[in-house]
Amino acid sequence: MSKVIKLCDIVKVYHTGTFDFTALHEVTLCVEQLEYVAIMGASGSGKSTLMNIMGCLDHFSSGSYMLDGEDVSSMTDDEQAGIRNKKIGFVFQAFNLLPKLTSLANVELPLVYA
Repeated sequence: MSKVIKLCDIVKVYHTGTFDFTALHEVTLCVEQLEYVAIMGASGSGKSTLMNIMGCLDHFSSGSYMLDGEDVSSMTDDEQAGIRNKKIGFVFQAFNLLPKLTSLANVELPLVYA
């Protein structure tokens, strides 16, 4: 099977004034085609940060990320938006649904933008 997601030594550092906070420290993860993975940990352990990086919603400070054989770090913001549109799906904890739309219309909405 092929590796769909390959993270190598991912580091994410937030810079706030004179203080640097390392949210992720050298995270390595491989997810193969048809594999299911659960990311679990205590509150504040970096799960959401990692998911945002994997979903091309946030940039990492160092390391490498290959998604379906493509180097995500070398992609422009528009190319990453294309990846989110075609290859990555998210179900957020708060769902982020539009309340005036039906469930079906909410699911169909990304297809309109495609």
